[in-house]
Amino acid sequence: MPDLSQIVKAYDVRGEVPDQWDESLAELFGAAFVQVTQASAIVVGHDMRPSSPGLTRAFARGAAARGADVTEIGLCSTDQLYFASGQLGLPGAMFTASHNPAQYNGIKMCRAGAAPVGQDTGLSEIRTLVERWADSGLPADATTGTTTQQDVLTAYADHLRTLVDLTAIRPLKVVVDAGNGMGGHTVPTVFAGLPLELDPMYFELDGTFPNHEANPLDPANIVDLQQRVRETGADIGLAFDGDADRCFVVDERGEPVSPSGITALVAARELAKHGGSGTIIHNCITSWSVPEVVREHGGTPVRTRVGHSFIKDEMARTGAIFGGEHSAHYYFRDFWNADTGMLAALHVLATLGGQDGPLSKLVASYDRYASSGEINSRVADQADRAAAVEAAYAGRDGLELDHLDGLTVTAADWWFNLRASNTEPLLRLNVEARDATTAAHIRDEVLAIIRA
Repeated sequence: MPDLSQIVKAYDVRGEVPDQWDESLAELFGAAFVQVTQASAIVVGHDMRPSSPGLTRAFARGAAARGADVTEIGLCSTDQLYFASGQLGLPGAMFTASHNPAQYNGIKMCRAGAAPVGQDTGLSEIRTLVERWADSGLPADATTGTTTQQDVLTAYADHLRTLVDLTAIRPLKVVVDAGNGMGGHTVPTVFAGLPLELDPMYFELDGTFPNHEANPLDPANIVDLQQRVRETGADIGLAFDGDADRCFVVDERGEPVSPSGITALVAARELAKHGGSGTIIHNCITSWSVPEVVREHGGTPVRTRVGHSFIKDEMARTGAIFGGEHSAHYYFRDFWNADTGMLAALHVLATLGGQDGPLSKLVASYDRYASSGEINSRVADQADRAAAVEAAYAGRDGLELDHLDGLTVTAADWWFNLRASNTEPLLRLNVEARDATTAAHIRDEVLAIIRA
């Protein structure tokens, strides 16, 4: 009996291949996915990892064995799979382990219209069926579905370009680091015919990641991009993660632009596009800048927990037009409430190319405060260390404490959030203040308690 507790996460399936899961399990996941979603047809796609094609074919076999017709879209980014799910009106499955190392793979699943499948929306039921069938065998079905192939890359690119018009912008020199991931597949088609001079880095699809990890959240993995931007005098640098659903931005100086700054910039554009009003979702570790900019542009900010299922739930509940996270996930109502780093990148390019100044000056009005970035501390007892931090601040005057997601402590000129990792013995700290000195002081003060 496989130990699915190690690979079935809160939002997806993810683990090492073949040690933790393999094609035989993928086939059971395909069958269970069809049974739980009651789908008569589904769409599947995969990234460039060596194990992805075989796992995808096995999943498709399992789905077809339960009577579902399967549309295979082949190599794709995760947001391209979401596009296919939305455009075709089908539940979907994307085989990827995002930014994880080469030996990992996983499945991101959604219902028709790119609605998420997580622990509370079908994933636990899928796990139960897989465990049962791994023991007893897959039951026979009266009918077997068909499997067909369809290329949706051009349609995906066309759809994105209907949402952001770049035809009239000034020419821009753009360096893109695809990290040998799926950005190397999507960027050339999306950028084709636009007034962009593309300087590609690591566009060769290679799931062994020979140049660096496809995880731009780690500063070590954008060093090459920063250097290329500086050397070539580019206007902007973009870095995508392995499945190209997240996009990180570097300005003309090679300096990283905070995802909170990008969230604020895109929020302002989306509000203007929707008549100067609407709800914008942001999680509890995005900058103060985000709700400030949203209000300044006539919108209503709504604060949520960290995590795409919480963002998507709030998007659906409130009818929000846009949502952003500090991890560089960006969600759009015009994209079935799903996250797409590519669409966020097009918004940034349209804004930059629509005026004459450099990106650093443009984003300064959207990125107003000093922040620590996320700092991880490995601890023996997460609850004990978090309680110690709360005790240190609970009695101080002028502070507001809340527990929307972990502990957030807010003062007049600073705030911090402390959250426990769900998968590792870590506490994650984010600090922001009105100046860098205060941010450093609060950071060091909290870390001293955590690491005592």
